[in-house]
Amino acid sequence: MNIGIDIEEVKRFNKYLKDKKYLERIFSKEEILYSLSKKNVAQHLAARFAAKEAVWKALSSKNKKLIATDVSIQNTKCGKPQVYIKNKKYQKMDVSLSHTDKCVVAVAIVF
Repeated sequence: MNIGIDIEEVKRFNKYLKDKKYLERIFSKEEILYSLSKKNVAQHLAARFAAKEAVWKALSSKNKKLIATDVSIQNTKCGKPQVYIKNKKYQKMDVSLSHTDKCVVAVAIVF
């Protein structure tokens, strides 16, 4: 079992909202569309970024060659975040996200 955790400040992501190239370098199309559909876009981008970081940390000994867009956080219909790696659901990992107006945190556990 491995664990990864990350915390991010939401305000950091406000400056990226108009930078399409940056968004496409870091986030999957699904993550961008999901975040753009929300009232507080930066908060949702920050949460997905924190989740990616947590996933990388949890997988650090297994997947050294992953790039940012290889990891995607997508929600089920009931809102539970799930990890996708290279467009396939990663069955052996759970991820949890939480946020306030100022900060987001993500935890990933590989079992």
